[in-house]
Amino acid sequence: MPETDFAIIGAGLAGCECALALAARGLRVTLFEQKPGYRSEAHVSNDLAELVCSNSFRSNDPASGVGLLKIEMRALGSRIMAAADACAIPAGKALAVDRESFARTISEMVTASPHIKLINRRIDSLDDAALAEAGAHTVIIAAGPLASDGIAREMADLCGHGHCYFYDAIAPIVWTASLDMGIVFRASRYGNENGDDNPGDYLNCPFTREEYEIFHAALCQGKIFQPAHTDEERHFEGCMPIEALAARGARTLAFGPLKPVGLVDPRTGKRPWAVLQLRPEKSNMETCNLVGCQTKLLQGEQLRIFRLVPGLGNAQFARYGSMHRNTYVNAPEVLADDLSLKNRRNIFLAGQITGVEGYVESAASGLWTALYLAGRAKGLPPSPPPPETALGALLCHLRRPVKNFQPSNAHFGLMPELGGKIKKKERRALYSDRARAAFQAWLASSPLP
Repeated sequence: MPETDFAIIGAGLAGCECALALAARGLRVTLFEQKPGYRSEAHVSNDLAELVCSNSFRSNDPASGVGLLKIEMRALGSRIMAAADACAIPAGKALAVDRESFARTISEMVTASPHIKLINRRIDSLDDAALAEAGAHTVIIAAGPLASDGIAREMADLCGHGHCYFYDAIAPIVWTASLDMGIVFRASRYGNENGDDNPGDYLNCPFTREEYEIFHAALCQGKIFQPAHTDEERHFEGCMPIEALAARGARTLAFGPLKPVGLVDPRTGKRPWAVLQLRPEKSNMETCNLVGCQTKLLQGEQLRIFRLVPGLGNAQFARYGSMHRNTYVNAPEVLADDLSLKNRRNIFLAGQITGVEGYVESAASGLWTALYLAGRAKGLPPSPPPPETALGALLCHLRRPVKNFQPSNAHFGLMPELGGKIKKKERRALYSDRARAAFQAWLASSPLP
């Protein structure tokens, strides 16, 4: 079979984005997905591109790293962004999706493509006979943070000391009908900025100081899940369990995920001491996600402790929070500039396994891998976007040697400094303007496939 055929392991966000982008350019893809025969501890659906954590793709603000990345991905024809936009539900300035509709949409895109052959089979080794049968000379590992044990071991063997991991926590989901709407109020921070009749896209649980202190103490004393693994338990700083944050200090939550700024309790006309926000999972608001409440508390403890939140006294849980291991590699050590393994140049990595963090970043990695490989197949691999852009900065993060490599979201700190003395409040807009100009110039001059 010709060298323009590719095998992709993993049909999550990165794998599906990569497969769809390759297929859109007439290239044949065999996409391996372990479901429905096998599921990780975090998966519940048989659909592809299942969102196992939040249903949020985070900020749409172009003056943010992830907002810029979305703009760039849309310009590059991202199918993941097209599906997310089509399945969006109200979430203030963020892009949130109906997770079931989103996964179903991506699944339909994949199965409808004449250039993608979907095989529901777990791949535990790069020597698996199914890979040879696919006839692909190039393999893309997009197994994501929830890679099978076999692939995780294989990556450890291939990458040695460069193989890394961290533990990620998921927030609970509750049934909206079980909330006390005499306490819970609907609002977005700083009121309705759209000028319409929408009261707000979030539900808010307001704390008094005493209620907050009781909740905080319960979190600090709660019993947590103790996994059977013997690994050191590392966490990604951007997704710390709420009980771990609570242990850092009495006001950590009130200045973090439970900050009350921009919100007014309609019962008192004043700003609460703290606020736990609930983000709808669907447009009908049937269920809500407890924002910032990812946790490794035992299920019984979750029921007891989260019911201490004002308005959640009788909350019924549609899904409890949980914890799972994420696998990634020390990218600067083990990956070449094109995201192939230095010691196996026909094997590419895409998604969170490379060391990017977040839904959007994972899909962006898969999209770039597809664009690069499609260009290479046509004899002209594209140069990556400049580091002043969101995608370019993220790719630079994977190539920049550091003493202790850690996964990263898209943010302005990955970009080259602006230079000169600039007021803090002006920096985001300047980073954004520079990035958009650099991306447009690159797009105009780059022969993308």
